[in-house]
Amino acid sequence: MARISLAPPRGVLLRVGEWYSRRKYGRVLDPGKALGHHRKVLLGYIRLERSVAGWHALDPVLKHLAVMASAVRIGCSWCLDFGHWEARELGLPMEKVRHVPVWREHRELFTDLEARVMEYAEAMTATGPEVTDGMARELVGRLGEEAFVELTAVVAVENLRSRINSAFGLTGQGFSDRCEVPPLPRDREPAQPGPGVTNPLS
Repeated sequence: MARISLAPPRGVLLRVGEWYSRRKYGRVLDPGKALGHHRKVLLGYIRLERSVAGWHALDPVLKHLAVMASAVRIGCSWCLDFGHWEARELGLPMEKVRHVPVWREHRELFTDLEARVMEYAEAMTATGPEVTDGMARELVGRLGEEAFVELTAVVAVENLRSRINSAFGLTGQGFSDRCEVPPLPRDREPAQPGPGVTNPLS
């Protein structure tokens, strides 16, 4: 259950946002309702998301896998639910997206670069961050500096989304129910390398 009311005062900004959300997504997004209690925060968030939507230096599959890996690490069920729907809308490989929570157990589904991107997203999302010089050097070499900057920024943005949504107590709105490939059951934690386990990517 949400920890904040999802019925904020319906000013002009919120009404316009509700209209746009219904038109684009088929329903009003709960994060927008929660942020609607603070007009300036909501407006700043909208501006940020519009800016992020214009970033195109990074391959969209890599970008989405990084976003989903970050959401998994934080445990944002709302972001995972929405992420499945968004992947379908973008025409991304749903079988890969579905297995992001357990990608290490299904390594054969992902390219080496995809695995390294998800590993980087997880390391960046950890508290505190666990990014290594080797991770960054490998990705800069393979993606180029512009795309690497975008990858890092989009993971940071997903941390903002997931941490806000998790703190608000927001859960899925049924977006993944509309996908051809449903998400994996969330009855166990995603596989993580244990202490002393050699990283399979190193």
